[in-house]
Amino acid sequence: MTHWGLVATIKAPVRDVLNFAAYHLDQGAHRLYIYLDEASEEAFTLLKSHPKVRVATCDAAFWARQGGKRPIKHQVRQSRNATHAYARKPEVDWLTHIDVDEFLSPSGDIAQILAALPPDILCARIRPVEVLADGDGTAFKGFIPSGPHRARIVDEIYPTYGTYLKGGFLSHVAGKLFVRTGLDNVTYKIHNMFQGDVMNPGQTELPQVDLCHFHARTWQHWIESYQYRLEKGAYRAELAAAAGENGVNLHHFLLQLDRKGGTDALRRFFAEVAQDTPDLRQRLQAQGVLRSHDLNLDRKRRALFPGT
Repeated sequence: MTHWGLVATIKAPVRDVLNFAAYHLDQGAHRLYIYLDEASEEAFTLLKSHPKVRVATCDAAFWARQGGKRPIKHQVRQSRNATHAYARKPEVDWLTHIDVDEFLSPSGDIAQILAALPPDILCARIRPVEVLADGDGTAFKGFIPSGPHRARIVDEIYPTYGTYLKGGFLSHVAGKLFVRTGLDNVTYKIHNMFQGDVMNPGQTELPQVDLCHFHARTWQHWIESYQYRLEKGAYRAELAAAAGENGVNLHHFLLQLDRKGGTDALRRFFAEVAQDTPDLRQRLQAQGVLRSHDLNLDRKRRALFPGT
C-alpha cells in the first residue's frame, strides 16, 4: 500500500494549524511533519496527541541541534525543515512540502493516484488554484498553463491589471512537488527539489490534485499582509515580472499603484483580480478556469480535534 505525507513550517493561529492538519489527515495522509516556526504549547500538545503527526518547535535549541542559528529568511527555514523531514527514516512513499494556507484537493484518492505513477517518476507537480476573496471559500481561479494563449486569456479575465500577473495569480503559479522518498542527496526548495545538482529529476504533472491556495481570504487579510509580502514574501523585489512588454514585476507595480492612488487604487486592483464577484466568476467560467472546492475545514477540525 502506498503512503503519503507532507511537511510544513507553520507560524499561524492555532485554529489555522489544526484546520490544516485535520484536513490532510482526513484526506488520508499517513504522516504530517509539522515544524512550528513560533512556539505554541496548545498547538504542540494537540498535534502531538495524534499518532500520525510528528511535531517540532523550532526554537533556539532546535536550530542548534541542526548545527547553527535560526535562519533569518522564512523561505530558508522552510527549505531546511523540508529537507530535514525528507532525510528521516522514510515513513511514507511520497512526501510533499506545502504551506498552512494550501490544501490538497484531489479528484480521487491521493494514495492511489501516486501509486499509479511509473517507477521512473521521482517527483510530481501539483498546480495551484487561488481562492476568490470575500466569498464563501469554495470558488477558486484555476491555473492557466503557459503557452501561446495564456496572455490572451489573462487579458480577457483581468482587462486592466492582468499584464502584471503571472497566469492571473497574485501568488505562485509553480505549485509544489510530491517527491518519492528513499532518494539520496535530496534538497528541498520551496517549489522544486534537487538530487545533487539535478533539479526535479523524473518530473511529471499531477493534474488529478489541485493545490487550493488561500493566499487572500479577504480584502482585510490581503491589505494587512501587503507590506510584509512586499518586503519578504510573494511580492518581494527580486521576483521576476510576468510575461509581457512592460518588464515591471508585481513588487514595483504595486508600489507605483500605491504611490499614485493609495489604498483606493490597491482596492480597485484587488477587486478586479481577486474578489469573489459575479463578474469575475463569469469571466473565469467563460475561459474554463473557474474551480469549486468545498473543503469543510471547521467540520474536519472538530471531528479530529474535538472541542477546538
